[in-house]
Amino acid sequence: MTAGLAPVTVNLLGVIEHPELGDSPYRVDADGVPYVPVGDGGIVLGLELGDSAFGVLADHAAPGACLIHPDEAAGHALVLHACVGNQVQVRNGAAAGATGAVLGKRGEGSRVIAGFRAADLAVLRPGDQVSVRARGQGLRPAWLPAGVTALNIDPDLLAALPVSTAEAVAGVEAGAPRVAEIGVRTELPARLAGNGIGRPAAGWDLDLQVGPDDGHDLRLGDLVAVADIDARYNMGYRRDWVTIGIVGHGSSPLPGHGPGITPVLTGPRTELAARKDLAGHVGLTAALLKLQ
Repeated sequence: MTAGLAPVTVNLLGVIEHPELGDSPYRVDADGVPYVPVGDGGIVLGLELGDSAFGVLADHAAPGACLIHPDEAAGHALVLHACVGNQVQVRNGAAAGATGAVLGKRGEGSRVIAGFRAADLAVLRPGDQVSVRARGQGLRPAWLPAGVTALNIDPDLLAALPVSTAEAVAGVEAGAPRVAEIGVRTELPARLAGNGIGRPAAGWDLDLQVGPDDGHDLRLGDLVAVADIDARYNMGYRRDWVTIGIVGHGSSPLPGHGPGITPVLTGPRTELAARKDLAGHVGLTAALLKLQ
């Protein structure tokens, strides 16, 4: 999209998902131990933005409800068009009229993760319908450096995140690209990128292969940088690149999986810089999304 043009807004239909399992109730963890994947999809209660990504005994648990569409093609459109920060409104059932916001994506099953106030989430039921006011895909803010791509993020939310732009450092010749700097909890190497590699970045999250004992204090809603990952199209390795994502779901015992980030910015290190702040970082919050 040309810089400065306003993105179109589209109303989409989503349905609150019911968790699904196959013939066997078990998955197998990295040590070969079977487990029941509680929390993978559907409506998860008791988790909030800011909680540890490793704080519950669950599999890919997200702080809210997963949205799907029963028609496969419409489901693809739902997950591709929806952006973090988009407004969600419940259309029927006990929580009719309640509003929430998109928190992230799950590539499997074309799922969109939506957050709601705790009282509204408690009365939601699988099968309830919601509308998603989708806007932001293709966003090209005029202030964004030319080589940096924004994706999966509502324009208003992008403006509220800890992103700043500055001219290139002193000593660089005139005409050097501007640099967008964004505050993150931490930066991880590309070798820790798991499920999501090779998948379309506009419709999938990227799992980070880290666990509770690996020394990474990741929290739901955190902004996290991943080095040497290009997420403009299908996510993959690209040297001297960086991708910024928002943690939308928690950890998983499944090999190759872990806390999942929805990519929102990607570009070369010469134009996109991550400012690490392990202790003081504040990412996506309920207050920012008006979920309190």
